[in-house]
Amino acid sequence: MPETPVMPLMPVMPHRLRIGIGLPAAVPGTDHASVGRWAAESEERGFDSLGVIDRLVYDNLDPLVALAAAAARTERIELLTTILSAGYRANPVLLAKQIDSVERISAGRLTVGLGMGGWPEDYAVSGVSMAGRGPAFEGTIATMREVWRGDVAGACGPIPALPPGRPGLLLAGLVPAGFARAAALSDGWVAPSFGLETLARGVAAVRDEWTRIGRPGRPRIIAERYFCLGPGAARTADAYVAHYYGAAYLPQVRPDVITGVGHLHREIDRLADAGADDLVLFPCSGEPEQIGLLAAALDDTTDHTTYKEGAS
Repeated sequence: MPETPVMPLMPVMPHRLRIGIGLPAAVPGTDHASVGRWAAESEERGFDSLGVIDRLVYDNLDPLVALAAAAARTERIELLTTILSAGYRANPVLLAKQIDSVERISAGRLTVGLGMGGWPEDYAVSGVSMAGRGPAFEGTIATMREVWRGDVAGACGPIPALPPGRPGLLLAGLVPAGFARAAALSDGWVAPSFGLETLARGVAAVRDEWTRIGRPGRPRIIAERYFCLGPGAARTADAYVAHYYGAAYLPQVRPDVITGVGHLHREIDRLADAGADDLVLFPCSGEPEQIGLLAAALDDTTDHTTYKEGAS
């Protein structure tokens, strides 16, 4: 009997993490007129996505306005909100129309990461109670989907429908109900910007919910981290994160802020192993050289000590 040929084993391909870069739209002191140039260079450098974060009572641009500016200067790169706070935006039809507008301006490149928003002052100045946020959030999502399907009409006809499944939708949340919403009502989950264990628990929970309700495939998982590279990176990062999060949250956030090339590569590996599909890196500085420094660091697969702070 001839021997059965032994088929060679297929090599195990490493999980590729899509890498995006944040716009400096929430970095105080930034020349916000440069957002379009930042977006254009980021696309030229080959980043997979452009992200924005959201605050109301803070020195930042509105995230959808920032992405509209980015859309006007780019052609291919995905646009992401990670996240857009829907809880205190009390008119879901208006919010859906604003999202619809960015989706159309960008020719279908928008993925909306939505959350309820956790800053009490943003709710207070909006005259919206933080009580009952979960059911209200689900109602907002349902209404926005009606708008995007073309089901909301007036005397002159409906708001035109978007193509099925557009825009892309992801949800944030850190409690069981939030994981269930992400699995049932969206394409996946947006993790917070710190905490590897939090990410791993969330990935497992969302995937379990996804399987339990019988959805095919698997949810998309987006992780976020802050970064700053080059001379004085650690000092710049310390100042920015302390200003944005305050003393209460700084000890939780700061260890995951990337200020060196070695840390960047280790974090990419850890996040990929934990189940993330995307990593969006948000700048702690609005200086445009951060784009090139990050692109070079991502290309540096052999020498993780290119910068003095790279071994941190």
